[in-house]
Amino acid sequence: MLMGYVDGYVLPVPKKNLKAYRRLAQQAAKIWCEHGALDYKECVGDDLTTKIGVPFQKYAKTKAGETVIFAYILFKSRAHRDRVNPKVMKDPRIHAMGDPKDMPFDYKRMAYGGFKILVNA
Repeated sequence: MLMGYVDGYVLPVPKKNLKAYRRLAQQAAKIWCEHGALDYKECVGDDLTTKIGVPFQKYAKTKAGETVIFAYILFKSRAHRDRVNPKVMKDPRIHAMGDPKDMPFDYKRMAYGGFKILVNA
């Protein structure tokens, strides 16, 4: 039986906003983990050149001066995720982070989805 569930994100972030984005991500990680997430990772693009597949920059439609963030939050199951996320969304610290329109990235360009873990080594 497959175990685990991941919420995954890919989003473009202006390089000049990486420090501000990191501060928000650190706060979000703390909140998600306090409410039960098993793990929370935010990764910034480093080696994005590829000769196979679609490069992340093309997929994320980055503009000049932007990089790509790949992020995921680990849960025990989808049901676990469905219990944790509403608690996070009700947490006043999430709302204190600011208006989505004032974030250091364009939230409308973020790709998001929930995934069942297929392989867990």
